[in-house]
Amino acid sequence: MKTVRCLVLLAAVGLGATAQADPLPSWADTEARTRIIDFVTRVTDPGSPDYVTPSARVAVFDNDGTLWSERPVYFQFLFAVDRLQEMAADDPTILDSDVLRAAARGDMKAVVAAGEQGLLEILKVTHAGMTVAAFQQEVSDWIAGATHPETGLAYSAMVFQPMLELLRYLRDEDFSTYIVSGGGLHFMRAVTETLYDIPPENVIGSAGETRYVVVDGVPRLMKDPAIAFIDDKEGKPVGIDAKIGRRPIFAAGNSDGDFAMLEYTMSGDGLRFAMLVHHTDAEREFAYDRNSHVGRLGRGLDEGPGRGWLVVDMATDWEQVWPDP
Repeated sequence: MKTVRCLVLLAAVGLGATAQADPLPSWADTEARTRIIDFVTRVTDPGSPDYVTPSARVAVFDNDGTLWSERPVYFQFLFAVDRLQEMAADDPTILDSDVLRAAARGDMKAVVAAGEQGLLEILKVTHAGMTVAAFQQEVSDWIAGATHPETGLAYSAMVFQPMLELLRYLRDEDFSTYIVSGGGLHFMRAVTETLYDIPPENVIGSAGETRYVVVDGVPRLMKDPAIAFIDDKEGKPVGIDAKIGRRPIFAAGNSDGDFAMLEYTMSGDGLRFAMLVHHTDAEREFAYDRNSHVGRLGRGLDEGPGRGWLVVDMATDWEQVWPDP
């Protein structure tokens, strides 16, 4: 299918003309791919009534479940559990609650059952009491060496190839790409430039309290256990306004936690685009939506199509999920 489409494109431009490379080679030849390319073409063509100047071409992406996988739980929590186990080996007294003890013995069902408060408790213990630089180095080392408990793949290999292509395609067309995610700000900033070519300054996430100290004449930023901002649900448009200062014209997510971000994006003037990645591929990745403990998608499925949002069916619209080794 892909070879046939490329040959047709080459024939159409004629001999001596330069054929434009397929910007989304891992996307199947479906409505989803067509709608994305049509939108980008219309907002970047100076002769189009929908033309948008480069400075206003802002695209925002959720991270967990949108740019990389998120099962069995968010990868940041798997990092936190690994770190908690290491910390507990040195000092078992830190395990002073049921959820911490469950996490230390690898009981993920109990951790998930503890809900958001239980997860926040784990993050407070494992993400505080060190400098930002030291924390981000630990994250980088973990990403470089850890593997997923179910797929056996490195976490860095569980990014979605079609989304990498979409990010590159938008940047090639003078879009500024940002991550706006509920994940931890310092956690994501440690890996996004390597994984997605998105620099730290283009990452908006949930953040704990950080304070400035000088130790032995050396300035440092220390991570404290208190939560300063949760970049999820209605917090996402707030974070976009505070950090970017422009309403995006393109937004991508995968769950109802992204609903407000997509709704906010689509409420502006001019042509706009919103898309949800629907995890439908149990064979190549995971299949889940309404009843999932992470990445729950119900309202988006019910209301998104009627609002003109694109719902990407992973099983149908993606010919490839993971990058080539």
